[in-house]
Amino acid sequence: MIVVATNVLAYFFMCGEHTAAAEDLYEREPTWVAPSLWRSEFRNLLAGYMRREGLTLNKACALQDAAQSILDGEFESDSNSVLRLVSESTCSAYDCEFVSLAERLNVKLVTMDARVRRAFPRIAVPISAG
Repeated sequence: MIVVATNVLAYFFMCGEHTAAAEDLYEREPTWVAPSLWRSEFRNLLAGYMRREGLTLNKACALQDAAQSILDGEFESDSNSVLRLVSESTCSAYDCEFVSLAERLNVKLVTMDARVRRAFPRIAVPISAG
């Protein structure tokens, strides 16, 4: 099991530079979980693609459904833990939700966010190391 950041889900479902790596990660470790915040972040990403790239509403809805279907669990965040992590880093509270969940589950957080990986190197790793 691993915690995946929303950017990993995006790379998995949207063809791009890291799509192959995200697919390889899923082959190696198919049990993906995330804090429930991922839904809002992913919808916001889809909104950007709809506005800038011409992604249709039907395709956006299908991608949201597909992303939901591969996650093996969604968890509510522990506010105290998130705020502690914020106080220890320059990362956003949003990013710290993912770190907090990885800490709680004692698993790795896979993210392409370099700032998160620098702030929490024992927990946060890139796709290639997941």
